[in-house]
Amino acid sequence: MKNAIYCFIFLIGTSLNAQKNIYESAKFDALSKQHEVLAILPFLTNLDLKDEVSKKELKRRAKKEGYAVQNALKTYFSKRKKKKKFLVDFQNTKNTNAILSKNDISYENIDIYTIKELSEILQVDGIISGSLDLNILLSKGVSDEFNFIDFLLGDANFGRIGMKISDGKTGKLLWKYEKTINKKSGKNTNDMIDRMMKLAARKFPYEKERKKDRKRKTKG
Repeated sequence: MKNAIYCFIFLIGTSLNAQKNIYESAKFDALSKQHEVLAILPFLTNLDLKDEVSKKELKRRAKKEGYAVQNALKTYFSKRKKKKKFLVDFQNTKNTNAILSKNDISYENIDIYTIKELSEILQVDGIISGSLDLNILLSKGVSDEFNFIDFLLGDANFGRIGMKISDGKTGKLLWKYEKTINKKSGKNTNDMIDRMMKLAARKFPYEKERKKDRKRKTKG
């Protein structure tokens, strides 16, 4: 019984903490009114690994982690979309990456393009992008067992992820979510994204339930 209570308190606390790390533009409804399709970009990754590798290898690993997050988000959104939970569609990431490649836009130079430029090239209404700071290779998988020694030494955290949604027409930031990545975040990239998004589900702006919440607040 006590374990169940502790678990419940932990989940509530984690959910509240997730909401504190979420920003939503006051103009979200107005700017996203015509949104139908969003594109998911590979996340820009910064790796700070303990093992020594060449700069070339570090860049290769960072790129792999960035694309792993893109694929994990695609998987999560696809599952939710099948349940008709979203108000928008998401461009197939294979198509996104192919279109970018045809326009000579790579993982290495995508950051020099504006949201408006990328949206026009991809022919989408909005862009989902983000950043990833890691001291481990999350895509390879990690142990989710809690180690008190790691906690005391400050090794419990693996990094941080920041996800944002921007309006394609204006380039303005519509929504942002930041979260620390630790041993409780998940065993791998897919697990981490799945848990992260579930915690933020009630705050994800394109969720049907979230739109209902906004309407209730407006009427109130």
